[in-house]
Amino acid sequence: MPAKLIVGTQWGDEGKAKVIDYLAKETEIVVRYQGGANAGHTVKVGEDKYIFRLIPSGILYPRTICVLGGGMVIDPDAMFAEIEELEAKGIHVAGRLRIADNAHLLMPYHKEIDVLTEEASGAHKIGTTKRGIGACYSDKVNRQGIRISMLYNESFYTEILPRLIEQKNNFLTKVYNAKPVVFETIKEKLLTLREKIRDMVINVPYYLNMELASGKQILLEGAQGTMLDLDFGTYPYVTSSNPTTGGALAGSGISFRYLEDVIGICKAYSTRVGEGPYPTEIFGEEGEALRKAGNEFGSVTGRPRRCGWFDVEVVRHAARINGLSALALTKIDVLDNLETIKVATGYELNGKRIDYFPSCSVNDVKVIYEEFPGWQEPTSHITKLKNLPKNTRKYIDALAKYCGVPIQWISVGPGRESTIALK
Repeated sequence: MPAKLIVGTQWGDEGKAKVIDYLAKETEIVVRYQGGANAGHTVKVGEDKYIFRLIPSGILYPRTICVLGGGMVIDPDAMFAEIEELEAKGIHVAGRLRIADNAHLLMPYHKEIDVLTEEASGAHKIGTTKRGIGACYSDKVNRQGIRISMLYNESFYTEILPRLIEQKNNFLTKVYNAKPVVFETIKEKLLTLREKIRDMVINVPYYLNMELASGKQILLEGAQGTMLDLDFGTYPYVTSSNPTTGGALAGSGISFRYLEDVIGICKAYSTRVGEGPYPTEIFGEEGEALRKAGNEFGSVTGRPRRCGWFDVEVVRHAARINGLSALALTKIDVLDNLETIKVATGYELNGKRIDYFPSCSVNDVKVIYEEFPGWQEPTSHITKLKNLPKNTRKYIDALAKYCGVPIQWISVGPGRESTIALK
């Protein structure tokens, strides 16, 4: 069976969790392949709202197996807190969660280093969530990280861990004049952790490829979005991993031969959290009105999101990198009350039209806009494309044409039932 991949096409917060939840009802295994507890996915089922940080949102379906892939950095405290929240709401996680043995552990010192580094950056801060994600990925790249499989090797506790703790304490005390971490405390915490997760830890590439070969359906779930990709986003204002298709293959270990559908998720407008360039940002009262209409506040951090118009060049960029086969357009209902809607259809750079998203000089682009008439009537109750207002359908058709990718789903509200499938 082929695998399906869900990717964000903008700066994250596109509504991936809702689409994942919608598709997961037909899927046996859902895999989160990168990122950590800095990303929040929100799913609304009836009157209940679930916020996922590490656990794939497919856990809401009782027969679905959920996998934390090797491309992730896993904060065990955040993971168990999330499991407790789910269990308290009647969602049974036991026996349905798998953890990659090559995933990296996010340690308490990663959070402290993240906070200290961001605070020391002053005006040049990146705008991280201060949850230690970048610090953990830095250790992974520097070959100073802790893989989950290492917890089951006794020499790790006598040879590797003491060296790592010494390195971190030198950094904390000499660079930031901060308190050192205590080796014995860290060691005991890891010894306890290895027993709690022993039955969950597996070789994920073997497991997933064997399950695909046997006919199982797998859905790959990323965090953040293409414009926050470490290599293809608005560097350096990006996340520390690859939310894109390449990151999905590397972070899950499945063969590219199994990947057939890559579904891009995009809002009918756009948002961004944190620092960094944002060509179509809307300022002032107009931006604040859109923020309130869309409830654009981080599900994990609560931070207000910057809001802007739909940017065609951003989604084209995402389509090229990810090999998108279809789009899911979310939050169309947020635009219901607007008289006029702008769409960024292209850029000019140094007086010349460009048809790509620049790797640098993003702040220097001049945005070319096209205006569309709004529909100024509610859409959240509509379940069929033909019943959407005429101007809504014109707007949707224009976005599909400009982006060069067919729109296959339209979301008109946060609930499962508020999804219109076009085929």
